[in-house]
Amino acid sequence: MTNHKTITICGSGLMGSGISILFAVNKYKVKIYAIDETEEQVKSKLKTKLEILYKKGIMNNAPIELVLNNIHVTDQLYEATEATEVVIECIPEDLELKQNLIQVLDTICGPEVILASNTSVLSITEIAATSKHKDRIVGTHFWNPPYLIPLVEVVKTNETSEETMDRIISILEAINKRPIRVNKDVPGFVANRLQHALWREAISIVENGIADAKTVDEAIKYSFGQRLSILGPLENADMVGTDLTLAIHNYIFKYLEDTKEPSQILIEMAMSNEKGFKTQKGFYQWDENKIQDIENKLLDHLIKINYEY
Repeated sequence: MTNHKTITICGSGLMGSGISILFAVNKYKVKIYAIDETEEQVKSKLKTKLEILYKKGIMNNAPIELVLNNIHVTDQLYEATEATEVVIECIPEDLELKQNLIQVLDTICGPEVILASNTSVLSITEIAATSKHKDRIVGTHFWNPPYLIPLVEVVKTNETSEETMDRIISILEAINKRPIRVNKDVPGFVANRLQHALWREAISIVENGIADAKTVDEAIKYSFGQRLSILGPLENADMVGTDLTLAIHNYIFKYLEDTKEPSQILIEMAMSNEKGFKTQKGFYQWDENKIQDIENKLLDHLIKINYEY
């Protein structure tokens, strides 16, 4: 019989460990399937993350050790999936790997178990293609860090049942997430399509010498970026009027970047080992202090907007 407060996470990396924390602090029994790390390594990583959150005064409704005791790590897939309600795969973004894992899960898990993929870019339909029971396979795209950013994109394929959609949305709402229903399995789902449309224009402005990277970022951070968490673009269109929005679009769309290929400047930067934080050089120059500073600011900001009312 399924334990309705048990969840399985396949993968112990950045997203797998983060999603595990999210469910564990919400009093779920969490079973992590990990093949690259030992239980001691996984729990040490989880403890470090929890300590940071506790010091910030959030997610501290139970002692760290009690939370960690609700988490079991195993390298045995059968053990990880026994008596679980949902399996969320968080393995690397490789279509074949995900297909194979979901296919195995579809074989060994009871028919009531939801199989979810945390992919951010891959087609859920393709991930489910080699499995038999496609009606219980769904996309659940959490955003990093999943215990701070509320959104989860719940992606429906043509085969995903309404029951599966309703159940996973209900589970996510019960742990205080903000699931959104994505009715079609399209590349980038909803949020990444919006995000990267903005990034394409931002990079184009730099590439064409209209403004430098710092200016582009400041233009966003100190104007419409400040209202985006309260006023979405379609709410804003209604606020200013759809007639004015239409007039603006009639004029400006022909001047916006519409290339179907990545920017040449981005290609050159990646090939020249200018990979941002990874190499301390990208659109900006970075060092360890600058990287740590911006990561701390982001963490504090996410905590403030989500936990300080």
